[in-house]
Amino acid sequence: MGEPWSNIAALLRQQKLLAPQSLRERLLQLERPASVIAAAQSLNFSGGMLTSDMLDAMMAQAHEGPMKATPPSSPTPSQRIPPTGTSAVQAPTDLGRTVAPLQAEQPLDVMFRNNLPDWNPDDFSMHASDAASDIVVHYDITGNSTTEGKMADITACFNDRLQSIRKLIVQNSNLPRKHQEISRLLAESSRYQGYENKAVAIGLVNEPRYTKNGHLIWGLEDETGEMTCLLTKRSGDDRDRAHEQILEAGLMPDDVMGVSGTFSQTGDIFYVDDLHFPLESKHQKVSAEQGVSVAFLSDIHVGSKTFLEAQWHKMVRWFHSDPLAKTIKYLILSGDCVDGVGIYPGQDKELAIPDLFAQYTEFARLLELLPEWVECLMLPGNHDAVRPAEPQPTFEKDIQQDYNTTTFVGNPCDFSLHGVRLLSYHGKSIDDFVAGLRTVTYADPVEAMREMLRRRHLAPQWGGKTPLSPEPEDGLVIREVPDIFVTGHVHGHECVDFRGTTLVCSSTWQDQTSYQRMLGFQPKPCMLTVINLKSHKSISIPFA
Repeated sequence: MGEPWSNIAALLRQQKLLAPQSLRERLLQLERPASVIAAAQSLNFSGGMLTSDMLDAMMAQAHEGPMKATPPSSPTPSQRIPPTGTSAVQAPTDLGRTVAPLQAEQPLDVMFRNNLPDWNPDDFSMHASDAASDIVVHYDITGNSTTEGKMADITACFNDRLQSIRKLIVQNSNLPRKHQEISRLLAESSRYQGYENKAVAIGLVNEPRYTKNGHLIWGLEDETGEMTCLLTKRSGDDRDRAHEQILEAGLMPDDVMGVSGTFSQTGDIFYVDDLHFPLESKHQKVSAEQGVSVAFLSDIHVGSKTFLEAQWHKMVRWFHSDPLAKTIKYLILSGDCVDGVGIYPGQDKELAIPDLFAQYTEFARLLELLPEWVECLMLPGNHDAVRPAEPQPTFEKDIQQDYNTTTFVGNPCDFSLHGVRLLSYHGKSIDDFVAGLRTVTYADPVEAMREMLRRRHLAPQWGGKTPLSPEPEDGLVIREVPDIFVTGHVHGHECVDFRGTTLVCSSTWQDQTSYQRMLGFQPKPCMLTVINLKSHKSISIPFA
């Protein structure tokens, strides 16, 4: 054996070449791999996938192995005759160098992280082709939407939200005593004016706001009435970190939360001592029996002039050649796979494909380039051809017909892969969390995901930036804590753990847009997040 593979791979990257698995053994047997790979430049082989014929020619050029370089054929007499109107003196005596035609600029190959010793084969232990498909959908609004948009539907939706999350608060929070209806607490407020006799209520947050002194005040409403709550800033020994975090962040309108405390002497203010949220302190992940992996992408935006097509083909080559890619059984596409038409003013000037259906057809073609062992699960986003109100049903049949190995679901979708529970949500409500909570920013969208889990609701605010459909059963309540929670929308990238749940903010495949440039926002494109369903180990592969 000659050079180690890590050195050979580095030499190939210098020539912008990718080597398939079938050629790896031949490359490892080379006595002088540096000179053979360097011959690619003189043969104009730089860039692309290395083939067996290319390797033969490179070995001949470097005089390694039994093969001899094939001499160039002699030019024919007609090739020696200068064309009409040229001087015979300028006619070459033999063939000159042929200049290659101009091609689209290709992205520079970077050293893939999986070529470094940062992932263990034991953590990604099974080839995807060895496992049967196992997808179980627990919730999808597709075919189950019954709302007519009337006031009765809105009331039913909020009642279901309150009742569902109230049960979770009682189950998972350490309430000091049994909660009571707000109307009863108001009628008996004089009983709850001492520190030793606290009252507990659970309800919806109305109009949270700050006072001049930095206190937080809001209305809390249930089916029976509403009371005014006040969370005060504390100092000295009375300081409480949990209170400070709430005061620092704020509250979202239409949150469901529990409060415990006492009433003022007049009974018109409820002084909050503790707040109670529905998320348990620690979630226990479920591990699959089979060690296949799932990968995550979002916001591909095919059809836009800023879609990064060259990087997509780079990822396709990786899928076909890398050992880690062979473990990926599922690819989750969390919305905005196409750029859409008429989504925002002046969008037509930024479209490379102005026809909506042609955008979906092109994306289907791009998915067909992936290996046959990869199964896609695709849900819509705010750029897609579905209703804008969430929860969103999946795509119409005339869009689905171009796709083969793709499962279409609504947004959000609660499903399991080999027993591991996943919640996939495009993430439009992140806009509301950024606007409503002072600790959430577009630079750190994972904080919005944490807040969604704390509240056990994906989009609590009614009438904000996220249009909502008032279904009789609120489809945005997080009824079961997922093992993996994934969003997109904001074109960031992150993969972290939060109380036992893996949070994935899926990367985009779109370059910085003119609107993002105006805001000074820099996306994090072309990062493929891979998580093994058995070991729950994760890795992010860069393709930019």
